[in-house]
Amino acid sequence: MKLFLRDHVLLIMLQCVQCTILPLLFWLDGYRNIKLIGYAVFLSFFLFSCFLVYRWFSRMYYYKRLSNPIDSLDGSLERTDQTSIAEALDQLLRSQYHLYQEELQRAKESQEEHILFMDRWVHQMKTPLSVIELTAQSIDEPESSSIREETERMRNGLNTVLYMARLRTIEEDFQIKPVVLSKLVHEVNQENKRFFIRSEVYPHLQEDKLGITVETDEKWLFFMLSQLIHNAVKYSSGKSKSIIISLYERAGKAILEVKDFGVGIPVVDQKRVFKKFFTGENGRSFRESTGMGLYLVKEVSERLEHRIELESEENRGTTIRIVFSKSQNLTPM
Repeated sequence: MKLFLRDHVLLIMLQCVQCTILPLLFWLDGYRNIKLIGYAVFLSFFLFSCFLVYRWFSRMYYYKRLSNPIDSLDGSLERTDQTSIAEALDQLLRSQYHLYQEELQRAKESQEEHILFMDRWVHQMKTPLSVIELTAQSIDEPESSSIREETERMRNGLNTVLYMARLRTIEEDFQIKPVVLSKLVHEVNQENKRFFIRSEVYPHLQEDKLGITVETDEKWLFFMLSQLIHNAVKYSSGKSKSIIISLYERAGKAILEVKDFGVGIPVVDQKRVFKKFFTGENGRSFRESTGMGLYLVKEVSERLEHRIELESEENRGTTIRIVFSKSQNLTPM
């Protein structure tokens, strides 16, 4: 109604001015029949009011549609009514909808090309890295260890880039199946054994119950756990010789916990550590910090409908938990 009144405010003002000026002209010309002039003014306002009422009911859905936001894109395709202006509005919304779909399709194709390029590029870079690692085996220490250390850093960086690119289409990459957590932990530890030795920080697995199994995506959980372990080892090196990986159940939920005894996270940074590119005070002290590890862990956990818990005390260490139900029923989107 407000939009309708605003749309007709000039017409209403014109009608008021007209009904004032015309009787005044007759009065100045010497016509003094006040009853007839009043009746003419009343009749004019009555007919004008009938016109406004007809106008409102004939275009009521049109004005309501203009006043209310569209809840979904498909709402652009709904018909308003059969008046000419409503049909013009419907045609405009349909053309805008089709233009949006075309732009969205072009953006999607560009995104897919970017992801494909990043995927191929990362795999192409892994081949020369493997050659460098094999070549390093024929070189004497300590040069050999230094080369392998740097190639491992490059490999981790490439994996982060690859998973970051895939994050946009993670729903299409889900393969939900039962995963035995202890087996996954052993695989991650085996993958990072040289990193443990080089950092002189070693993992210890604690299981309250054997064979805890969850419904999740094994590849993405492997990546998440690797990120948590890398952070735990990196921030423990020089302060502690061990990290603890715990598997247990709490209130019907399966918990995967990574605990370190390193530098900890300052209280002012704890609410921001999951933000993209945030490194905080610790990040300025460690040159390898990119601010992407915990961000990716948080994003992936939300897509998998897991929950992340963080507890930390400065100079005492950090504990991060992945909380998921043993009986989740997740399916790829």
